[in-house]
Formats: sequence, C-alpha cells, structure tokens
Amino acid sequence: MLARLRSAATIGIEAYPVEVEVDLANGLPFFATVGLPQGAVKEGRERVQAALTNSGFQFPLRRITVNLAPADVRKDGSAFDLPIALGILAASEQLPAAALAEGAFLGELGLEGDLRPIRGVLSMALSARSHGARALLVPRANVAEAAVVQGIAVIGAASLRDVVGHLNGSTPLQPTETAAGALLNGGHPTDGADFSDVRGQRAPKRALEIAAAGGHNVLMIGPPGAGKTMLARRLPSILPALTLDEAIEITRIHSVAGLLPPGSALVTARPFRAPHHTISDAGLVGGGSVPRPGEVTLAHGGALFLDELPEFHRHVLEALRQPLEDGVVTVSRAAARLTFPARCILIAAMNPCPCGNLGHPVRPCRCGPLVIERYLSRISGPLLDRIDIHLRVPALPFADLAGDHAAESGTAIRSRVEIARTRQRERLGPRAGPVCNAAMSSREVRRHCPQTPEVAELLRSAVERLGLSARGCYRVLKVARTIADLDGEGAVGSPHVAEALQYRSLDRRAIR
Repeated sequence: MLARLRSAATIGIEAYPVEVEVDLANGLPFFATVGLPQGAVKEGRERVQAALTNSGFQFPLRRITVNLAPADVRKDGSAFDLPIALGILAASEQLPAAALAEGAFLGELGLEGDLRPIRGVLSMALSARSHGARALLVPRANVAEAAVVQGIAVIGAASLRDVVGHLNGSTPLQPTETAAGALLNGGHPTDGADFSDVRGQRAPKRALEIAAAGGHNVLMIGPPGAGKTMLARRLPSILPALTLDEAIEITRIHSVAGLLPPGSALVTARPFRAPHHTISDAGLVGGGSVPRPGEVTLAHGGALFLDELPEFHRHVLEALRQPLEDGVVTVSRAAARLTFPARCILIAAMNPCPCGNLGHPVRPCRCGPLVIERYLSRISGPLLDRIDIHLRVPALPFADLAGDHAAESGTAIRSRVEIARTRQRERLGPRAGPVCNAAMSSREVRRHCPQTPEVAELLRSAVERLGLSARGCYRVLKVARTIADLDGEGAVGSPHVAEALQYRSLDRRAIR
C-alpha cells in the first residue's frame, strides 16, 4: 500500500512544500527514510514507532519506505514526525487515505504520541496556502502562529489520537482563527523603558529622534556612564508601530530561530538585540554549515545595539558592511546560498579612548597618542562611512543628574516620528521593504532632495574640509531629508543640511 500527504520544511526563513510518501511492502521488518534526511529526521523513525504503539495503533511489521520529495533538497527538523505517522496509518488501512488529500500536516511526536511545537510554522503555513492546501494541522502550541495566515483552515491538536479522531470523523476539531491586526497593540515595548528616564543629553535625544524617524544608523561616542546604553535601550520606545506585514516578516524570522514562545501568534514589538562583543561573524550576520539567521537578521525591523564597538573582532565588524548598505545578508555555503533580511537601525557605542576619559572635563586621560590611534583604528573607515550619525555623548553634569527635571516622554517623541514616517510613505510610495529615508536609493535621493545653490555650496565645503566620500554626501542628504520631515518642511534647506553635517563631524580625526 502507498500513502501520500503534504508537509513543508524551511530553508533559511523561507518554506517549501514537501510530499511525504509512505510505502508498505512485504519482507523483513525494516524502516528506511530517503530524500536527504538529516539529524532529527533520521531519528524520527524511533519517535514515530513509539508514538504509534503507545497511542494504541498497530505498527506494521513490514518493509516501510518513507520518501521525502523533492529528494534532492536537504531535510532538517522534527516537523515530519506527524505526516510520517499518518502516512503509515493510511498505508496500513488504519486511517482512510482520502482524509489526507486536501490537508498539510506538521508536528513533532513525543514517545506517548503527544504533539510538540516546531520551528518555522508561520513560513510553512504561508507555503501550504500558496501550494493549494485547504487545511493545515499543527501542534496546539503552534496554532496561534499558523492561524495568522488567512485563506487556510488551521487546526491545532494535542496528540496523535486527536489527529486521527479528527481525520476519521469521530472527534472533529474546530479551526482556529486569529485577528492578526488586533494583536499588534501599537507595537511598542512593554518593559517600561521611556525616554523621560534620561536626564539631560538633549542633543543625543534629538539625534536618536532623527535616527528613529529616518531609520539611520548611529555611533555614540562618550565616556563611561554618560548614558549611551540607557539611550540605546530606549530607542525602540520611539520607533513607529509595526505594520502587519512587518510583524509577519519579523515573526517568521524569530520562529525559524526558535525565539517565538509557544502559544504566541506574532512578534508585536520591534526587536532589540544587544550581542556581546565576543560574538563570532557567523553569530552576528548568520552562517553555519546550514546557514541560520544571525543577530543582524534577528534585529530586522528594530535595532541592533553594539556596545563597546572597538572591542568586537575586526573581521566581525567588517561583515556588517553588506547588511548596512543593502539591508540583506547573503550567506553562501557548499550546501546552500541563502539571503536573510537585515534592515535594522544600528546603534553603536564606544569610548573616546581606552581609558574613556579623553575630553572629560575633570578626569585626565592616561592614554598616549599611539594608544588612542590603535584603539580608534579598530573601526575601519568604510564601516564608519556607512553610519549616518556620529554622535558625541558628553559626561552628564551633576545639575542635570540631581533634582526633578521634567523630561519629554517617549510618547511625544514617537508621535513626531510617526508623522515623519507618514510623510516618507506618501513621498516614496508603495515599495518592497521598509519605507524610510535611510533606504532611499541614490536616484531617489536626487529626486527627493534637490540641491539649492546654498545646499550645494555647503556640501562642497564639507567634502573639501571633512573629506566626505560620495556615499557620505548621499547619507548627509538622507539625514537632512529626515530633519526636514520632522520640521514639516517639503524641501531640504541649508539649515537641515547643516544639522546633518554636524552628525558627520565626529570621525576619528575629530575625536582626537
């Protein structure tokens, strides 16, 4: 007897359909899985046999061959346990084969037949719908996530017995529906961090507001304890709310990476990732024998905070060049070549010198010129050129630290950021990916940032005196466009460009 049913698998963050074929033949008892099974897929035969037996079904003592098609694509993960078990039951006539015809099945089996959650369900649900499946049966812990996808009936089950009872009609299960848009709840962090917690630092707050409004990368330079980390961790509170498309894309990434809690439907707030400086290049940008998303991809749609930037390994930082420029990471391996989304706001922080006291009004710097030069040279010029805003965060005076000073709330800042983002969407129109000034191409910069004679003269002077590259000029215009959006101005003027140029002056020469 032969049984066929649908399933799915992920490669990177994308999913593709897999047809599970189960054949029972006469001969000595044998269980073989073909179709490039790896790791957990190979071990699945032991879980399937135990689950069938402990659930009260008969495990056929015959020659069992399981084929996972397409056979030339590597299969990973434990999602094939349930379809293989159902295929064996259908091939041995313990389950009507017709019940498997229009559905797709995903799930890991425990030894007692219970269904356990798997990774990447949202991507698999999207794949199942696009390839004609009318129903998708998943573990109950994954049902909220899968039900975000409209146009396919998503059914959650707790055990293999529940699945079989549903398919043979004895105990039908009801589909689950999720109103995805209602889950976003504004898309803002709920940890209580707010910009009103930050005392003083008016100029850094202004710069981070510009970064949030236009999606610009920021490098903060200042002594220890000036508030760089505090400012960075409050950036997500002023970012605009997630759209449904953004939430689905971020959820797909976190689901594949195994970071979505069981029972969750969507990632409802923009991510904030802060890896330690000992991270590897594969951990930061993605990689491995089978490429997995790295921290820059896990921060997609949100913020990536790199504290103590010069302490990161040089080759790790250089790997950030492509994602900062293109918004994607392409990882090539012998087994696969995958592209991960990586459009996030980079927030980097560093001290001005190894001791951290260079430029401090009270504490003297103990570092010599060569030591400072060696410290600053850990950040290459090409990487620095891809950071839009170079921001100096001075030591906080006691007058700002003490007393009860009323500070502007993150809600007020976020309202201005969202208005600026709305202007950008109206100007740039519908497009793939995020709609923000930082993502504009050079052609869009020329179209939306026409240069008046005053602006052109200001840029010419900056190129000659600061040594700005062509990329640096375009990034200055992007930041100026964002400043104009925050000010409600339709055209970019010389005051906007002048403020943007202030944020490019803190390069390594200016720091010394």
